[in-house]
Amino acid sequence: MSDPAAPAAALLLTARANPSQRLTDLPRELRPVDRAAAYHIQRHVADTFSAIGGWKVGAAGPEIIQCGPMPTSGVVPSPAKLSSATHTLRGVEAEVAFQLGHDLPLRATPYTRDEVIAALATAHPVIEVLESRFLDPDAVSVFTNLADTQSHGGFVYGPGRVDWHKIDFTHETVEQYVDGSLQMTHTGNPAGDMIRLVVWLANEGSAWAGGLKAGQFVTCGSWTGKTLVGPCATVRVHFPSLGEASVTYFE
Repeated sequence: MSDPAAPAAALLLTARANPSQRLTDLPRELRPVDRAAAYHIQRHVADTFSAIGGWKVGAAGPEIIQCGPMPTSGVVPSPAKLSSATHTLRGVEAEVAFQLGHDLPLRATPYTRDEVIAALATAHPVIEVLESRFLDPDAVSVFTNLADTQSHGGFVYGPGRVDWHKIDFTHETVEQYVDGSLQMTHTGNPAGDMIRLVVWLANEGSAWAGGLKAGQFVTCGSWTGKTLVGPCATVRVHFPSLGEASVTYFE
């Protein structure tokens, strides 16, 4: 029996390379019916990356944590400039990410919370850039969106803080600006404890890739939700205790 993940991944890769080839949906027979099938497609896509530059991880609820690999090619420092010709959706989300100081390779004994914290060298303010391989990402199933790495399209990171342990992220309030105007604020990550997400990723989510590696980023879900911006917009996110990151789109 043929593997439906391969042709599904091929369609996603074609749409990644050329936004004009974005899909309404995957053909019915190729659509993932559960998380396992979605991750299988995701890994086929990741096999084409030159390297994994990081991971996105988030929680849809108290028990459901989901993740996806981010290609190194899309990991760029702030301030960043992105072409609206290749970034047609222009979705943005304010996030907090950690950068690994040393490897957390796959092992039989699960990593403890303290071990994971010890591996996180710096924390960074981040803008995750959203770009779907679908014309309307809200119109496809949650499993199909997961196969498409939850619409990941890029990662813009600000300077890191090594003393991030001093920050009480539950009371940190992010400000998101679009073209200089305050667009929204939000206190705390809606997923709650970000470290629990990284612990899950180290022990389960990244297992197929051999674990987490030094230098990779782990971004821990949106604080602000998805915002779509114009073709020449400038977006800036500011965390008072952490710093800021920005991206400007150009035509």
